[in-house]
Amino acid sequence: MVIPVLCGDKWHPADIVKKGLKGLEGLEYSFNFLENAQDISLELFKDNRIIILSKSNNVSQEDESPWLDQELDLAIKDYVEAGGSLLALHSGTSDYEDSKDLKPLLGGVFAHHPDQCPVKVSFLNDHLLTKGCSDFTLVDEHYFMDMNDDNIDVFVTTESEHGSQPGGWIKKQGKGRVCVITPGHNLEVWLEPSFQRLLKNAIGWCLG
Repeated sequence: MVIPVLCGDKWHPADIVKKGLKGLEGLEYSFNFLENAQDISLELFKDNRIIILSKSNNVSQEDESPWLDQELDLAIKDYVEAGGSLLALHSGTSDYEDSKDLKPLLGGVFAHHPDQCPVKVSFLNDHLLTKGCSDFTLVDEHYFMDMNDDNIDVFVTTESEHGSQPGGWIKKQGKGRVCVITPGHNLEVWLEPSFQRLLKNAIGWCLG
């Protein structure tokens, strides 16, 4: 299985996502990295069981204009409700505060972050998505979120000197699944063994 990964924006180089996911490739799946929103079409939402969104609302690293138009916004919602899965990682929650459909679908979007600082990532015990994960602390962007869904299932919290936030959650909508994980601005976070395991667990949950 080839999993599409939407990545690359002004503040988040695609290379970090590529290097962060490389260790997960194997017999079960590989990744197709789409770095320019010109490669995102309605066809993307027809035959893929899971789509990874690790891209803020920029066309590319060089083009800051928004890529999410009304048609694609609705297409993502319809894709999930029909049985697809969306895994949003870090910047996949950013600059979507004006989205009509993606914002409520995610259950929470990026609001702001302080300067990079040590962020403790804490995993809920005995949750199916945290199996094999252990708490860790690394320097990261501490995402503060604008939450909009009381029915999400939070399995990760993030904490810094600036406060505590939900850092990972899952929800179901229609026949589909949504998973959001907010840490991950720096490659060191992606390559942390517990974060690698979390990503693997999240993909497995999204695939059912």
